[in-house]
Amino acid sequence: MATKRDYYELLAVGREASEVEIKSAYRKLAVRFHPDRNPGDKAAEEKFKEAAEAYSVLSDPNQRARYDRFGHQGVSGQGFGGFDTSTFGDFADILGDFFGLDFGDMFAGGRRRGRGEPGADLRYQLGLSLEEAAFGTEQVLKIPRLESCAECTGTGSGPGSSPESCSTCGGFGQVRISQGFFTVARTCPQCRGDGRVISDPCPICKGEGRIEQARSIEVKIPAGVDTGTRLRLTSEGEHGRRGGPAGDLYVDIFVEPHARFEREGAHTRSKLDLSYSQAVLGTSVEAATLHGLVPLEVPAGTPDGKEFKLAGKGIDRLDGRGRGDHFVRARVVVPQPRELSEEQLELLRRLAELEGNEVKGERGVIGRVRDLFG
Repeated sequence: MATKRDYYELLAVGREASEVEIKSAYRKLAVRFHPDRNPGDKAAEEKFKEAAEAYSVLSDPNQRARYDRFGHQGVSGQGFGGFDTSTFGDFADILGDFFGLDFGDMFAGGRRRGRGEPGADLRYQLGLSLEEAAFGTEQVLKIPRLESCAECTGTGSGPGSSPESCSTCGGFGQVRISQGFFTVARTCPQCRGDGRVISDPCPICKGEGRIEQARSIEVKIPAGVDTGTRLRLTSEGEHGRRGGPAGDLYVDIFVEPHARFEREGAHTRSKLDLSYSQAVLGTSVEAATLHGLVPLEVPAGTPDGKEFKLAGKGIDRLDGRGRGDHFVRARVVVPQPRELSEEQLELLRRLAELEGNEVKGERGVIGRVRDLFG
């Protein structure tokens, strides 16, 4: 069996490519190698199928994550299985843009448009404190979205009436035409692609079948999320038209900066201020972490910048592989002379004399008295 080419290489994009970049690359290849543009060219047809397979994997966040981690083996059970309408809905858009035609019917097996159309996906950016991200939380999001009209149950028709099949397209939403070697379909001018005509519109939704509602949705945020984490809430997006499935709601996490702690993945960091005497002689302190105060022994002779590791006092890893650590960096604080008493200053001068060091500034009152009386 021939070795499969890397999907990113097939689409000529980098591994960090965005969804928009991946779709754009797929559009170019699909238009270039589509069999209808290359009749009888088996090589072009094979490239078209390879591009479609690559796009079907990389356009799905879950499949892309498995592919990035395990390669082709990670998506072998999710492989490309022909002309899937969810993937080639994009292709229909591509050819529609390129040729100025509507190819949706070619890949939908003659399905009727306007019936069972899926709802749009929604995205929401949620800001969290570091504590909320570390330990998890529950949030109530207020999401404006299109929902099925309760008055007409999504049909769009007024009380006592129902939609009628469009006489122009026979309910398909499209009319077939021939153009060169193509037999394609255009959107029906009578029903505008809906396949049905509403003679008595619902007074609430004006015949649309959906109205905008502000819905409160409870979201459970797992412990360990970070900026860039995306949560998917299935079927919490906009409702579909004419009984179609609802879209999904994607919650993008943003973790706000913390006043005391810094985060590095599952690890956290903080600073510990030490006086000169504490750094030289050593001390026992309590270090602040996300999990509360933790006893910390500072050994004698601790230099500025020395780090202490508090194992398991960081953040739970989102994948369940344990918890990170907390690191405390020592910072030896040098006080300003005005912050010290005369006695402290005199002791420091005496220390300087014992070390044989010269210091600037006047001697204190005690020193001047000692000089006066010999």
